[in-house]
Amino acid sequence: MGTYILAIDQGTTSSRAVLYDKNMAVVASDQQEFAQHFPSSGMVEHDVEDIWHSVVDTCRNAISKAAIDPTEIAGIGITNQRETTVVWDKKTGQAIHRAIVWQDRRTSAYCAGLKEQGHEPMVTAKTGLLLDPYFSGTKVRWILDHVDGAKEKAANGDLLFGTVDSYLLWRLTDGRSHKTDATNASRTLMYNIHENLWDDELLELLEIPKSMLPSVEDCAADFGETVKDLFGARIPVLGIAGDQQAATIGQACFSPGMVKSTYGTGCFMMLNTGSNAIASENRLLTTIAYRLNGETTYALEGAIFIAGAAVQWLRDGLGIIENAAQTGGLAAEADGSQDLILVPAFAGLGAPYWEPDVRGAMFGLTRNSGPREFSRAALESVCYQTRDLVEAMQADWSGSDGSVVLRVDGGMVASDWTMQFLANILDAPIDRPTNLETTVQGAAWLAGMRAGLYPDQSGFSETWQLEKRFEPEMDSETRDRRYANWKRAVASVISQQG
Repeated sequence: MGTYILAIDQGTTSSRAVLYDKNMAVVASDQQEFAQHFPSSGMVEHDVEDIWHSVVDTCRNAISKAAIDPTEIAGIGITNQRETTVVWDKKTGQAIHRAIVWQDRRTSAYCAGLKEQGHEPMVTAKTGLLLDPYFSGTKVRWILDHVDGAKEKAANGDLLFGTVDSYLLWRLTDGRSHKTDATNASRTLMYNIHENLWDDELLELLEIPKSMLPSVEDCAADFGETVKDLFGARIPVLGIAGDQQAATIGQACFSPGMVKSTYGTGCFMMLNTGSNAIASENRLLTTIAYRLNGETTYALEGAIFIAGAAVQWLRDGLGIIENAAQTGGLAAEADGSQDLILVPAFAGLGAPYWEPDVRGAMFGLTRNSGPREFSRAALESVCYQTRDLVEAMQADWSGSDGSVVLRVDGGMVASDWTMQFLANILDAPIDRPTNLETTVQGAAWLAGMRAGLYPDQSGFSETWQLEKRFEPEMDSETRDRRYANWKRAVASVISQQG
């Protein structure tokens, strides 16, 4: 039996492969960025061939760096950018349109129309989601409506739909396996999270043939085997989870009430609610945290569309920093007399506002505002948005006593300055683990556990280690004033919509 696990982390801006040994230690890794396409305002696309080649290349490179025989790999785990939508030809394997990315807002008018027709309560009751362009279902509908001949092909059973995990699996197995897992299915607007099945009423509403859809498995399952010529051996795919659910697993948030927040391109907070699918009264999402051994664990989730992407904007859009790591130092040197507020609604606002058409704004600019103040405003915006989510979750979660300890991960949490401000504005401790790469580790654990190589949930929980706890240091008057400024800024951009 193999003693290594290969984990694929297919993200919004890059693909990565990480090879783990039998002790869940990283042996080798490789990462590759790929192009982002913005056809017009509010549209975000990926070339699926770019995604595919970046995944294959990074896997091969990681195996090569580790200098192991591919037959020593016991299994593959996949985690992926969720909601990003691929539709491809069943016969040729070619995508009929670029992948429409989760950030894309092109279906906002269609979603608004469905809301006006009164469909949202039914959709939310079945899926735990809102009618927002964020999710996959309306993206599929758009592709079928806008690609010549797509409706007819779909009706004839010649087109397949998948989120990125499903498309990768199909390619890895040379078309032999069209499957997904329950977490990715739960983000499509087409999956009934209570009955764990594709819902006929939802499919009829969106006019999507069921023949396009993959079968849905547990997060740890036998998904299929890779073809030998890809990596030099037939390797079973044994684990799949959407990136935020994989991070929840990687943070060992297995008990109800545990909360994690991942800071990548966006920010996603997830509260484990156990076997109860709690209907949010504060415009959070009810979603599947994971499904193992046929048992579904649910979560409340808050999605922030722009987190690390705000720092990317400083670098790539404005050109005022050279790399993301600079922002913490710049923020620490910012002029304390200035109180800039950035509302980074570059792709609308996510939870708890769900305003797809608002756009970003900066408040409080002076002649002395520069890279330091812009850096501080960008980092603080992520923390303010996190407080929005925490307050909504505390209102929804009856198991909460008003306190929260947040487990954090993702690239942004390496910044001590950002984590300290987060603790300050939340008035709550922030726990940063020794391993910040919890998303890919979650995928690895799913596959390794399925392969019999890694421990069960309780054993895996014992491996979680704290690197640093950030305690709040801000006085309540300053905290309340700063957060009130943020709320006024958000209200202003919403009032200016349209």
